[in-house]
Amino acid sequence: MSYSVGQVAGFAGVTVRTLHHYDDIGLLAPGERSHAGHRRYSDADLDRLQQILFYRELGFPLDEVAALLDDPATDPRTHLRRQHELLSARIEQLQKMAAAVEQAMEAREMGINLTPEERFEVFGDKDPEQYAEEAEARWGGTEAYSESQRRAATYTKEDWKRIQAEVDDWGERYAALVTAGEQPSGEAAMDLAEEHRQHISRYYFETPYEMHLCFGDMYVSDERFKAFYDAMGDGLAEHLRDAIRANAARHAF
Repeated sequence: MSYSVGQVAGFAGVTVRTLHHYDDIGLLAPGERSHAGHRRYSDADLDRLQQILFYRELGFPLDEVAALLDDPATDPRTHLRRQHELLSARIEQLQKMAAAVEQAMEAREMGINLTPEERFEVFGDKDPEQYAEEAEARWGGTEAYSESQRRAATYTKEDWKRIQAEVDDWGERYAALVTAGEQPSGEAAMDLAEEHRQHISRYYFETPYEMHLCFGDMYVSDERFKAFYDAMGDGLAEHLRDAIRANAARHAF
């Protein structure tokens, strides 16, 4: 039984041109020729082609494939053992890669790549993912959301500690400013509003003044955000909104 080059190409999922090339370089010379001189492949040729394609799939260059297959000290059982070893190594490598990809996917989905213990250490009893689903529903298709997720997934526990420390420090200074009676349009309040905008831009996504104005309104209109900021100091949410507006106007927005 013999097969034409077209039939073999169909069996093996390669091109006729590839089979011609293998013949030209002596890697797979068909065992027969038709009366018209056309290539005809035997079952033994198909076995060799299978070996070639296996090693090629594993990344072996053609010259190394030829050396392996033409080694007189190597019998079919040796090839099978080698292939089993190579496949086992490839499977192990792919499993490790799959595990790494799964971790990366989880990190991207969560945004914060910390263990529960590390989360508690950094954020205490505050849940940093409390509004994750709503945030994705509101802004999931935006470039800002994608950038925020990308950056957050790269932060370590120490990064989050530093970010949280900056938030706490800013909150204490803003609360002191409100307590002291500083007006939202005052220089100190506008400076802290600008610091707030730059904090978001530095750690999450670029925040132009137009976007910051929208955030300021949300800090008052959304009861949960209002409660978050008012917990830092009584009336702080409204004060911050007005300071954000004044700061945007100061920068001629």
